[in-house]
Amino acid sequence: MGLMLLWGLLQDILLAAVPALGFAMVFNVPVKALPYCALLGGVGHGVRFLCVQMGMPIEWGSFLAAILIGVIGIRWSRWLLAHPKVFTVAAVIPMFPGISAYTAMISLVALSHQGYSEALMRVLITHFLKASFIVGALSIGLSLPGIWLYRKRPGV
Repeated sequence: MGLMLLWGLLQDILLAAVPALGFAMVFNVPVKALPYCALLGGVGHGVRFLCVQMGMPIEWGSFLAAILIGVIGIRWSRWLLAHPKVFTVAAVIPMFPGISAYTAMISLVALSHQGYSEALMRVLITHFLKASFIVGALSIGLSLPGIWLYRKRPGV
C-alpha cells in the first residue's frame, strides 16, 4: 500500500507541474523562474494529495497546500529577486476545482432546461459550495503567509 501511495504522489506531482508550467508561460514569467513555478505547483498539489489520502477534506488540504505555496513563494522571491506572485499564482492554478465548478454549471443548465428537480438542485448546491470553499481556501491560504511574514508591527 505504501508503494502505491508513493507512486500516486509522484504521478500527482509530475502531472500538476505541467499546468503550473503552462500557466507560468501564459503569464510571461521570466524563463529563469519557470522551473520553480513547475516545482512549486507540483509540491503544492502533492501536499493536497497527501492530505486527501490521509482523510482530510479537500477544502482543508487545499488551504494547507496554498499556505505552503505562499511561504515557499515568499522565500524564493527573496532569493531570486522577484515578486512572490511570479511563483505562487501559476503554482496554485492546478488546484482550482474545475470538475466541481463544471458539474455545478451543468446542473444549473439542466435545471433551466428540465425544470426543478430535487436531485439536480442537490447536485448543484453541493458542487457549487465545494468549488466555492476550495477557491476560498486557495485565496485565503495564498494570502496568509504574506500577512504573517510582511507584518511590521507586533501581533499583540
